[in-house]
Amino acid sequence: QSGQPSTKEEMEMADSERPPPKQNWYELYVLPCLAELLGSAAFVFIGCLSVVENTSTTGPLQPALVHGLSIVPIVVSLGNISGAHINPVVSLGMWLIGGMKLIMLVPYCIAQLVGGILGAALTKAVASSGNFDTYHGGAFSTIISNAQIGPALGNEIILTTFLLLVVYMTAVNGETKSPLAPASIALTVAINIMAGANMSGPCMNPARAFGPAVIANYWLYHWVYWVGPLIGCLISSLFMRFVIGDRAMRLFLK
Repeated sequence: QSGQPSTKEEMEMADSERPPPKQNWYELYVLPCLAELLGSAAFVFIGCLSVVENTSTTGPLQPALVHGLSIVPIVVSLGNISGAHINPVVSLGMWLIGGMKLIMLVPYCIAQLVGGILGAALTKAVASSGNFDTYHGGAFSTIISNAQIGPALGNEIILTTFLLLVVYMTAVNGETKSPLAPASIALTVAINIMAGANMSGPCMNPARAFGPAVIANYWLYHWVYWVGPLIGCLISSLFMRFVIGDRAMRLFLK
């Protein structure tokens, strides 16, 4: 009679059609960073523990599977809050391809690095002290001479590029976005680690390298695990922006 819904069902239908209320400052800026910190801490803790407590018979298989499989529950649990980047070069790449706002880039990276330190500290708290010292707390110690720098750096660049292309194509790119993104990314991480274990680790994630380096105070050739992933990030982002990204992402030939 007055233009308002006359039954309870009609009122509920009208409410469901209304847009949700605007998010507040906590949901927009604080909660995503907390999710990145939590996800990074979990990833680094699980990853470092798999290295520190690894048995000699499994070789790279155990760390590869643990690092890879841990991606799935982290992304599924936190993806809708922050995107579950848990990696500074993923956040940088997301900004470069237009997938996140610049205002969140630095807070995300800080949260991920702090989460990495927290995860490595938790590893030290629960792991055998002898194993922790032997494996430098899960820090990357594959490179022990200057002769290894070239292959290791190339390994980090190529495998990070491969990983980020999978992230972009399955999680962001409109034409290829898939609900199987968490599984695809997880498999890529596991495959990369098994393939490149003897050359650099590999890392593909500066937060994963930084956390145990701080806690174990192991910095030998640490810069490789920043420079390699950053170059891989730039290559993959340029590839998306200029070659295979969808029309919303490509800068030319739209």
